[in-house]
Amino acid sequence: MVRPLRAEDREVIKKILQDNEMFTLAEIECALDQVDLFIHQPHQKDYQLMVVENEKGQVAGFISYGPTPLTEGTYDLYWIALAPSEQQKGLGQVLIQWLERKVKEERGRLILIETSSQPKYEKARNFFQKMGYQQVARIIDFYRPGDDLIIYAKYF
Repeated sequence: MVRPLRAEDREVIKKILQDNEMFTLAEIECALDQVDLFIHQPHQKDYQLMVVENEKGQVAGFISYGPTPLTEGTYDLYWIALAPSEQQKGLGQVLIQWLERKVKEERGRLILIETSSQPKYEKARNFFQKMGYQQVARIIDFYRPGDDLIIYAKYF
């Protein structure tokens, strides 16, 4: 159900990002830059991308993560997104649980997630908390005035 992203998944990932209506054009481009890097430079270790498939074997969402540079055992979760039609089916939990197992296998000790304080991200923040992540930092007006950076963490 969870597998590495393949080149033919790129357009599906783009559609997932666009259909969510949460992400700005710049954010979508940033996510797709990670997709392209993962596809075209398979030996790089900064960004790892996995997809989750639904019961029909179709790509339903993706996760992007990687080791945090200059740290020991810290990982960043960069992106997690599901197609709107695939939300509330447990696939986000599948992706997070997969990531946590992988980080533990690699002797990781900490996963960090950065997100926005904007109301449209409330569902995401609630999801992270439900998955056991705790808010460890908040930087006021980080992204723009009125849009704080919130950092969640989970230690192993």
